[in-house]
Amino acid sequence: MSIANTAAQAMLSDALLRDGPVDSRIRSLELELPLDKVIKFVSVGLPLLLVSMAFAREITIGPQISCFPPTNFTAKQAGYVDTYCWDSLMHHEFDADGNFEERSLWVHKMFPYSLLAMAMLMYLPALIWRFLVMPCLGADLLFIIDELDMSYNRSVRIAQKTELPKRVEEKNKCAGSRSTGCLYFEYPLLERYMQCKQRSYFLVSMLFLRGFLLLLFMSASCLYLVYFHLSAFLQDEFSCFVRTGLLRDQPWVPELVQCKMTALLVFQVISVANGVIYVLLAPVVLFSLLRLFCWDTTFLSLYEVLPGLGLISGRKLGCPLNDLNVLLLFLRANVTQLRSYEFTLQVTRS
Repeated sequence: MSIANTAAQAMLSDALLRDGPVDSRIRSLELELPLDKVIKFVSVGLPLLLVSMAFAREITIGPQISCFPPTNFTAKQAGYVDTYCWDSLMHHEFDADGNFEERSLWVHKMFPYSLLAMAMLMYLPALIWRFLVMPCLGADLLFIIDELDMSYNRSVRIAQKTELPKRVEEKNKCAGSRSTGCLYFEYPLLERYMQCKQRSYFLVSMLFLRGFLLLLFMSASCLYLVYFHLSAFLQDEFSCFVRTGLLRDQPWVPELVQCKMTALLVFQVISVANGVIYVLLAPVVLFSLLRLFCWDTTFLSLYEVLPGLGLISGRKLGCPLNDLNVLLLFLRANVTQLRSYEFTLQVTRS
């Protein structure tokens, strides 16, 4: 059988590899790197977990302050003092000159909502990646996976119909010439597509944007915790000005009532845990960015045994900061979608 007939049969049989609708195949792809998934789950899940703890504590125990009004206060007046002091959450005191000063303790009240805001900010980079990058990334991965599988199948089928000496001789001829017979063993579409991705920088720039936004938001969160929480971190008591409203015209009511923050320990633990985890997570984000400066050629070198791919053997790899390096990382993460990977691995080991 001629090479042309063999090539035609191989190409027809390659069409059988396209099983299942494209949408279902894209959904089965891993369009986020494993390390990026871990970073997303920790950076978003941590504040959500902590805010659930804060809300659970408030629901089960009740108000987060306990005020100590005079003993002659009625139950309604005592309840009014607790409610008013929690709503205002202002610390009042007299300075050395006898002037009346006040300081806000609003961070205790806004703390759960600030954690929700942190979670939303941390999820924003993943949201940008999902809507701007995943559609084109899924299409690129499907094309490369199909081409790698079809190249493997074509190589195996022609090897079954060609004697080993002739195959070796023809491959040696292909190294020095581009005859019509040799073109069967050459599949420039995938190689040229990968070379084109070496001149594209959309995926790598979006990865850098995602990492930069994460570092920016984590730094802002840590600065918020230090700047706003440090002033109220150790203050478990405050003086509340209660001569207002129903008690404004009561001369026997003291101006200041002492109140205690009953949830200060929870506030301290959550603040420290959130800040420490974000500080420890920052080097992981930096590592996820630094790995883009090195080629991951382990996966690609495995397919160099196929006659149609010569990026590494031809020394055509340049600067790693391009979309091809990103695609290689995602191909490694989606190695289970490559049916030819295990067979090619067996060939290289044998």
